[in-house]
Amino acid sequence: MSEFLFQEFKEVSAKAWKQKIQAELNGADYTKSLVWKNTEGIDVTPFYHQDEIKDPFTPIPGQPKNWSVCQSIFVDDVTIANHLALDAIKRGAEAIQFLAVKEFLPQALFKEIDFSKTKLYFHFQFLSKDFIETLNEFFKNKNTTFFLNVDIIGNLTKDGNWFYNLKQDHQILEEIIKNTTSTNTILSVNTSIYQNAGATMVQQLAYALAHANEYLNHLNNITISKDIFLTFQVAVGSNYFFEIAKLRALRKLYAALAKEYGYSENCHLFVTPSIRNKTIYDYNVNMLRTTTECMSAIFGGADTICNVPYDALYHKSNEFGERISRNQLLILKKESYLDMVSNPADGSYYIESITNQLAEKALALFKEIEKAGGFLKLLKEGVIQKKIKESAAKEQELFNEGEKILLGTNKHPNKKDSMKNDLELYPFVKIKPRKTLLEPIIERRLAEKVEQERLEKE
Repeated sequence: MSEFLFQEFKEVSAKAWKQKIQAELNGADYTKSLVWKNTEGIDVTPFYHQDEIKDPFTPIPGQPKNWSVCQSIFVDDVTIANHLALDAIKRGAEAIQFLAVKEFLPQALFKEIDFSKTKLYFHFQFLSKDFIETLNEFFKNKNTTFFLNVDIIGNLTKDGNWFYNLKQDHQILEEIIKNTTSTNTILSVNTSIYQNAGATMVQQLAYALAHANEYLNHLNNITISKDIFLTFQVAVGSNYFFEIAKLRALRKLYAALAKEYGYSENCHLFVTPSIRNKTIYDYNVNMLRTTTECMSAIFGGADTICNVPYDALYHKSNEFGERISRNQLLILKKESYLDMVSNPADGSYYIESITNQLAEKALALFKEIEKAGGFLKLLKEGVIQKKIKESAAKEQELFNEGEKILLGTNKHPNKKDSMKNDLELYPFVKIKPRKTLLEPIIERRLAEKVEQERLEKE
């Protein structure tokens, strides 16, 4: 049947398509009418054709064959955190991310967890060589897949200060790397802060690469295995196809960088939905946003996806919100069969095109950063912060003018919606005056000002 169809229908060239489109426009300007211009500086055309593909597509390095469903758990009381982890695993979670602000007893936190079936991710808001050694000793001979995700530069970008100071932080990092058997589970690059602060995708990719380059450059002075790879923590937004392309471009860019240093060209992607476009009013829409964002993560080649509960902005962690966020991923995986095909975006002319364009533009920006002295130097001078704020201001202006739409907030809002009595958490940027080494990068949601004005009028 298929052979018959292909024989009946002749191929149509790109030129013929354009002529047909131009005729249908009745003299209207093709570029103004059908070409979509966006903040990434990439023009999206109405169709993509094999005639316009100059070079054959190359496989994306390190694309995983499957992806894991993850749930994030805050470690305060280890007994409670252990109970939550066991319950999440029982209900379908394949990975757990533990967030901790202080040291804990591994024996209590990991009690009865089957390490052979559950990957573990950590996000520490402290830096301790002794504690990492305790963890390493605990996991020894336990057949555990765990990611320490140490990111001293990520802490600097978010907090404005090192954990201790530049020299001591790097010394501790070196000691952790030297004393950890599986070196490819240590380092992380948290790029989500750039997305959540309003950086463009090109900036996110370039800053991620420059951020990673600081580590790879430093590792050259340490005798370690060349098999080491980095974990990138990435936030994805609602620009569906572009977010797919962003993740693919990140793998291509990191592979090129790691190759120059002689390290493994593969990297590990831990992906979460963005908080920048989430809202407290009409909050159920957040479930729709996170669903498409998780789909972008899947098609973009994430290794692990950790969804954000629809009510995470204003409610304390609760069983219902966590269950819904976990089930969104389970439905995508088990009922929508999005785990049946690996790398489904490969060969799509549109996605391949924007993948390459994002990568090229990000690489050019990365080279500018390195030429100017590197990522840390530009952070200290405030250049990175300034560029992100400029991009965020442009996006905020589009939102304020109604060109960038958040349904239920700046488009079709429910005037009767009331939230003042439901806020268990403060959902806006918190100002905490303190002395910092450099200006921290601030994560800020688009809807904050509108929401504050509505709350005052309730």
